Amino acid sequence: MTRSSDLPVNVVVTVPFSDEIMVQLRDISPRLNIERHYPQVPEAAWGNVEVLYTLNRFPDPLKAPRLRWIQSHSAGLDHILQNPISKAEDIEITSASGIHATQMAEYCLGMMLALAYKVPQMLDFKQRIEWPQASHEIFLPRGLRGLTLGIVGYGSVGRELARLADALGMTVLATKRDVKHPADTEGYTEAGTGDPDGAIPTRLYPAEALTSMAAVCDFLVLTMPLTRDTYHVVNEGVFEAMRDSAFLINVARGAVVDEAALISALAAEKIAGAALDVFEEEPLPSGSPLWNLDNVIISPHVSGNSVAYHEKAAALFAENLQRYLEKRPLLNRLQRVHGY
Repeated sequence: MTRSSDLPVNVVVTVPFSDEIMVQLRDISPRLNIERHYPQVPEAAWGNVEVLYTLNRFPDPLKAPRLRWIQSHSAGLDHILQNPISKAEDIEITSASGIHATQMAEYCLGMMLALAYKVPQMLDFKQRIEWPQASHEIFLPRGLRGLTLGIVGYGSVGRELARLADALGMTVLATKRDVKHPADTEGYTEAGTGDPDGAIPTRLYPAEALTSMAAVCDFLVLTMPLTRDTYHVVNEGVFEAMRDSAFLINVARGAVVDEAALISALAAEKIAGAALDVFEEEPLPSGSPLWNLDNVIISPHVSGNSVAYHEKAAALFAENLQRYLEKRPLLNRLQRVHGY
């Protein structure tokens, strides 16, 4: 990537960042010429754009000959990889991975507590206006301390969840593509969060050993990206290996789970329950059996949402803009060979 150290850098932002955020970004350097176009981007803006900040607005590659870097507003890059712009290997692509870590980890922890303490059953009795008999037996919680948490995909979300779970006295296991290098040296992390050195898990499993890890977990939490290798990686074999007292939590992508196999496992009580924020088809169709399973918590793909989302995203973009101007490696770079 070649860049002059004195020429202006034309930046197009296609999300509704506030005026305050735009001022903060422009103050990074007088070289930055930052334009915000939302919800539509005029065709003329593509001709000179060098840096694009976007969620889902992409130019025809032929109309953006000077484009050299796309910063995504989301952590997942699967939607960008489906766009022709991703085929241009001279365009760097970076994700917003890391900005969601605290809220998504807290969501997972909240779901673990809700399932362990049988909150869905409590709400069911409340809806029926019924004080259950033998309530002390029905609501006999396991608690989290001493239980085993398996995290599938040890990225920013998984590392923050590991930190929280470790503080609660849980045993933490995790899968990671490269177990020989447990530290995270290239991802974005908020100060004071996560497990940058990869020191918390009692054991790191290679990705292909997922079933072995699942067999010893009380909670299996999915936080990995969706790639060719992770499509339906949580399947019937994984559910067969899991304990019948174990729970699944998915905040990754719906397609990392074979949903038909999950429904069968839940209906047959091969696993105790699930908390699902993502689905193979979204919105989840009204005819899906998942709606009618009383051992399932459903949320509409909101685990990464936050009132401070734009501010957190802009902080990462600001860091990467500074790195871009100084010709330093960007954070959260797409590794095309791995698909994330």
